[in-house]
Amino acid sequence: MKILFVCTGNTCRSSMAEGIFKKMLKEMGSKYEDIQVISAGISAVNGSPSSEFALKALLEQDVDISEHSATQLSAKMVDEADLILTMTVAHKNMILSIIPEAKEKTYTLKEYSVGDVNLQDNLNISDPYGMPYSRYKECAKEISDSLEKIVNKIQND
Repeated sequence: MKILFVCTGNTCRSSMAEGIFKKMLKEMGSKYEDIQVISAGISAVNGSPSSEFALKALLEQDVDISEHSATQLSAKMVDEADLILTMTVAHKNMILSIIPEAKEKTYTLKEYSVGDVNLQDNLNISDPYGMPYSRYKECAKEISDSLEKIVNKIQND
């Protein structure tokens, strides 16, 4: 299985989600080592490093993304992914406007983590880019909380 996390620049949210989820899967044991986790950005500049505050926020969770390098989202990545988890509804809609056949495997992170979603629910993980460090910590926690729900789903399947 290949899971793709998507945000805008692939230097904050999706790179944090990738790092956190890889750690969670590793902690779940070898049964889940065949799950491949990658991330990309809709407007990424290939090779850009993770944001300094994203690195710092994840180090507090014992997750090191210092080797991360931003990747521009491609149609091939969308095609090869079994599950695409976006950080916002806008990211999801952008992917589906270009590749509508990805509809059955593309969700926002929050949407996928809770299953049935009320239309009034906030399905977005807000972008901390350019914000104070505290916002990066909040973002990392919000991502972690959603990923924990997904891990529980995986373990119960």
